[in-house]
Amino acid sequence: MVLVAAACGGPSMPNAVAYHGARVITGDGAVIEDATLIVENGVFTAVGPSSAIDGSDAGTQIDMSGKTVMPTLNNAHFHLPSERAARTAELQQAAYYGAGAASSFGLDEGTIGLEMRSESIPDAARSQSAGRGITSPEPGRSEVPYWVTTEDEARAAVQELAALDVDIVKIWVDDRGGRYERLSPELYGAVIDEAHANGLRVTAHVFRLEDAKGLLEAGIDQFAHGIRDMDVDDEVIEMWKARPEVVLIPNLPGPGVPAGDLSWMSGTVPAERIAQMEANQSENPAAQEAFGIQARNLVRLHAEGIRVAFGTDGGNSWTVHQELEDMVRAGLSPADVIAAATSTAAATMELDDTGAIAVGKSADFIVLDANPLDDITHTRMISDVYLYGSRVDRAGISSRLLGG
Repeated sequence: MVLVAAACGGPSMPNAVAYHGARVITGDGAVIEDATLIVENGVFTAVGPSSAIDGSDAGTQIDMSGKTVMPTLNNAHFHLPSERAARTAELQQAAYYGAGAASSFGLDEGTIGLEMRSESIPDAARSQSAGRGITSPEPGRSEVPYWVTTEDEARAAVQELAALDVDIVKIWVDDRGGRYERLSPELYGAVIDEAHANGLRVTAHVFRLEDAKGLLEAGIDQFAHGIRDMDVDDEVIEMWKARPEVVLIPNLPGPGVPAGDLSWMSGTVPAERIAQMEANQSENPAAQEAFGIQARNLVRLHAEGIRVAFGTDGGNSWTVHQELEDMVRAGLSPADVIAAATSTAAATMELDDTGAIAVGKSADFIVLDANPLDDITHTRMISDVYLYGSRVDRAGISSRLLGG
């Protein structure tokens, strides 16, 4: 990018920045070739073809010819650390990789995650928190979630979460390979009913097709995973179509194939760790079979008109780019995947001011050196990230994370 001096005679918009010449992927399915974007006070005030927008009155002119611009990614299913310093570092790493927001789903201890939602952290993605999630007893796993065995306990857990003003209620409906008794329809029904009575939505970790049907019947708002035990059937499709507001966050598993060159992570991941990860790559038929089930389900549900958003689970911010690639590997187009990860994910997180490059939206965007519509892995070729109209100090984040 080239910084150009303001037009002679002085700008009439001294605080505005005009970005010229980039290809812009708006996030809602449109693409503008040779666009001009004007940002003032952290908000897009003009977006459109350069032939229709002058922008010369802006106090700062930036040439983005040859670049592709897209909205920042919104990670609607993530797990952030519960300690302030570690959470801050992870949110900054998220911004480094082009994420503008992350929702932490159900494993937040204490109140730090809830407090940090309203804090302005330099060079960091914004965050949401579900606080503690709700599940049946799972001895040996995390003790952070509420363990409930009665409807009264389930409702009491929701009431505590409502008092904390969590962003969403997370439940787990999974027997973990037969090791535990999964949350029953009576219990998750009580959670959903109590949450809705308190103005809260509920997202479900799910594994089985039969549980997905039960959750749809009970009024679930979103799924934090796809259906993983078998291919979806016509019945669940019809149930889902009857509730078109219910969102799928697929969170695909590892595809069971080598990821190839991982040097694109070198800005935040130590070289020795990258080398180890590359050395451990191999074909995994069992993982490929598991991926195949979820990939087929994702493609069918998307084709049937089910709303698909975006999330990575886990706690490594660089995985957003692997999830984008895996969603395309599953069979979605790059354009569909970008929309899922930007505008749809923002709507899922109820973030009305981000998710698209449009007038009135927060100027949260990624500047890329190549077009991800041609190859989704081009989302890794990041030149710059902007949040609220300010350029993220990616070099500083990299230096801190690598101990430089």
